[in-house]
Amino acid sequence: MKIPEEISLVGLAAKAGKVVSGEFATEKAVKSQKASLVLTAEDASENTKKKFRDMCTYYQVPLYIIGSKEELGKAIGKEYRASLALTDENFSRAVIKKIEKTRHQQ
Repeated sequence: MKIPEEISLVGLAAKAGKVVSGEFATEKAVKSQKASLVLTAEDASENTKKKFRDMCTYYQVPLYIIGSKEELGKAIGKEYRASLALTDENFSRAVIKKIEKTRHQQ
């Protein structure tokens, strides 16, 4: 399975130790204002997507619903992940730029 290009950058951030993953760790990063970007899988439950949508709106953290749980997990070298947060401004900006560029080309 090929990881979408816009998610592959997340792998670099993970290697640099700038990614937290899993619902609990992502929530903690957002609430402690360490998260600069949250990614949630398209196949995550509606409940999970709503929870992060509301939380990210409240804490003013960019949120993108992208890829599958498998793709998000694979991008960071782990099993399935429904959500993850990037804790580095620069990586977050690069990922957002890549996602926006990809979405405009579709």
